Amino acid sequence: MLRTALRNVLAHKARLIMTVLAVALGVAFVSGSLVFADTTTAAYRASFAKSYAGVAVTVEPTYAPGAPADRRAPALDDALVARLAAVPGVAAARPTVDGSVTLAAKDGSPMRADDAMARLATAYVPGADGTDARHPLTAGRAPRTAGEVALERGTAAAGGYGLGDTVVLAVDGPVLRMRLVGLVSTDDTRVTSGGTLALFDRATAQKLFAAPSGYTGIDLSATPGTDAFALARRVEALLPAGRAEASTAAAKAAQQAVFIDTRTASYSRLPQIFAVVSLFIGSFLIVNTFTMLVTRRSREIALLRAIGATRRQVVGSVLAEAALVGLLASAAGFALGLGVASVLPGLLGTADNPVPRGPLVIGPGPVLASLVVGVGVTVLAAWLPSRRAARIAPVEALRAVEQHSASAPGPSRIRAAVGTVALLLGAGLLVSLRDAEDASDANLQTAMAGCGVLVTGLIVLAPLLARPVIRLIGRLTARLGVVGDLARDNALRDPRRTAATAVALMISTALVSGLAAVDHSAGRALDSQAAAGLGADYVIGTRGTSTTAVDAAAVRRVAELPGVATVSAVADSTFSAGGSVRQVSGVDPKTVRDVMRLHFTAGSVQDIGPGRIAVSGSFAREQRVGVGSRIDAGIGPGTGAGPAPGSPREARQPSFTVVGIYEDNPTAQDVLALRGDVQRYGFLPGSVQRVLVTVTETGGAAPDLEKRLRGAVDHSPLLTVRSRAQLVREQAGVAGDLITLVVGLLAIGVAISALGMVNTLALSVAERTREIGVLRALGLDRSGVRRMIRLESLTVAAYGTLLGLVCGLFAAWRVSGLANGAIPQYAFSPPWGTVALVVVLSLAAGVAAAALPARRAAALGPLRAVADA
Repeated sequence: MLRTALRNVLAHKARLIMTVLAVALGVAFVSGSLVFADTTTAAYRASFAKSYAGVAVTVEPTYAPGAPADRRAPALDDALVARLAAVPGVAAARPTVDGSVTLAAKDGSPMRADDAMARLATAYVPGADGTDARHPLTAGRAPRTAGEVALERGTAAAGGYGLGDTVVLAVDGPVLRMRLVGLVSTDDTRVTSGGTLALFDRATAQKLFAAPSGYTGIDLSATPGTDAFALARRVEALLPAGRAEASTAAAKAAQQAVFIDTRTASYSRLPQIFAVVSLFIGSFLIVNTFTMLVTRRSREIALLRAIGATRRQVVGSVLAEAALVGLLASAAGFALGLGVASVLPGLLGTADNPVPRGPLVIGPGPVLASLVVGVGVTVLAAWLPSRRAARIAPVEALRAVEQHSASAPGPSRIRAAVGTVALLLGAGLLVSLRDAEDASDANLQTAMAGCGVLVTGLIVLAPLLARPVIRLIGRLTARLGVVGDLARDNALRDPRRTAATAVALMISTALVSGLAAVDHSAGRALDSQAAAGLGADYVIGTRGTSTTAVDAAAVRRVAELPGVATVSAVADSTFSAGGSVRQVSGVDPKTVRDVMRLHFTAGSVQDIGPGRIAVSGSFAREQRVGVGSRIDAGIGPGTGAGPAPGSPREARQPSFTVVGIYEDNPTAQDVLALRGDVQRYGFLPGSVQRVLVTVTETGGAAPDLEKRLRGAVDHSPLLTVRSRAQLVREQAGVAGDLITLVVGLLAIGVAISALGMVNTLALSVAERTREIGVLRALGLDRSGVRRMIRLESLTVAAYGTLLGLVCGLFAAWRVSGLANGAIPQYAFSPPWGTVALVVVLSLAAGVAAAALPARRAAALGPLRAVADA
């Protein structure tokens, strides 16, 4: 029986290739996502992980996060370095001054501006020989004064800088301009994987990132045989209490590992969604293929039964054939998966925040997953056809191969009952979301369950819906004469086969149309919300939001520009209340109405003052507060009413009174507070993070106003200058991942569905060899045969597309309530352009799938076809 299974696999190479491709697509996304996740994790470890080679213990200050340099007591200084160097077990003590700096390329564009972990800066710290072993010079010399800088050679090349050029950079405020005096190399993987590195003389670095005569860290290497934990305890005893702490290098590396794992956890989700969908759709192709193979080989199976083969052996033969196909698909899918893993960094990364690249990491996990998924899915999909094969009796199978019995009335009634119940249940669950106010976990679970049950109902009912729907479609094909009638009748000959072929296209069409409708509706709503909430003509903002600032001098220069009417500075920070962290905007109540379009449902913006805040409608519902309520909260880093012991920061406001509630507004964010409160308690005390600008009529007409605004902020790489139209476009385009998902699902669905239709039509042509020969004898020419096969494929594609569109658009329509709570402007808006594209691609896939089967059918001669049948 094993030899029989192997012979059957090799005897039908074309069908083998189609089935292998269907399974391989799913395996490719499974293995590709796993390899990508491992590779990206390794690359992120390289790009984020500070190297602790040769370091046993690290010492770091414990001042409050975000404290400015002038308020950081120099806990780590030269005296402490000398004391630690004398600790028993310490081989050497090396002070460091590390920070983050944003560089502008020579053309003015910021370099890695949106990834603070990739913008490294440090002091050039020479050793006894006058050189810094961690940063050996490759050209020029080390920086010596405040106006000089050295760059890592890859950073200089990426920015277009050469020795002697003026480098534009910024730390957290004013723009700095320094002369490039040296180029260095480094083995720091954070830099070699795509980060930037700037080096300053020690005094300049201390002024920018620590405190005069202070350091941001001290790295201690240990003598041979010294226990790192014991050394850390001895070092800790010498540190100023509450101002510095010692950790082993191993502990710091473990913390980095947790951070990296968290950062990379989401990158494999998108390809895994593709994998699940492709495997689910491909399983219908496998079931359909093996069902047709069993029907085609009924005589052969009957003969095996007649010569003594048991039912178990027949089942085993079919499953062995499926396992062999699964093995081939696993190998092909794994190879394709390596290609998927290599292109995903380019698809998921952006110009400002690219995904780090590195050599592909291929572990045992992806290989094992490919085998389990490929073989497991194929064998499970072939199990039902194998059971059907085992029920073939020798006498029944020796009859004409071409007979196709209609579905028995009993099973059809059961199918109709089960399918109808599932369809009504799914629709009912979705209709129950009509009054949903938000996308809570319960509502999302209801929506997912409703969509799943609805699709299940359609799958079950698909064979029963095939006859009426295809007859309706047949009215169009009937206009093509006898060929159209034959195509319709062929599609109706076996409704189960037709439905199984169309279901793959139905599922992908439903997913694509539903997600596209949600994306299009959300995009229009966000566009409307952004336009309704922003009254300013321009917004000057920081890239790091609350951890960087707009220079106060720049704000003054903007206000003095001709054509500027109103300038309202906004201080942004975090607002911690009730276990959640939201965003707070510190505003001036006198000018905020000119730059924000606020719609208050209770209270007024003029009521905002010290300790008095206004909150968005969604925040009020979440916290169950109204006007007059008091909220215990904290602005800025941490929570609570007071600072950490030893912190120089002022105590945060212990509670706030709610004096107004406004409709959700992305410009105002979740909470509106007095700017002074946010500046007092925020990450960077006294700073502002946004400047909202309105212009006069003459200023709005000035073509160079945006250029002058950029000049007023000194072309800082930390800041962005965007017009109102640009902000609206960006707000409407936040669903980039969803668009990628829609396009990917459409491509997968079309590809697998095309394979399924090719398989079905090829087997159908083989079964109807005698029939085609008779038609040719009666006068149907070759072109007529080709048109008949193409119209049959087109009819099946149209059937699956129609069911999918109805299902997807209905589901998207009914889940509108989930978005209304977050975006009041949300309204269901079908993306007719995308719908038209889906229809065109699906029908085109049907036509393309019929090319080879139609050509084979047309090549059959009348006499030979009848003789060979």
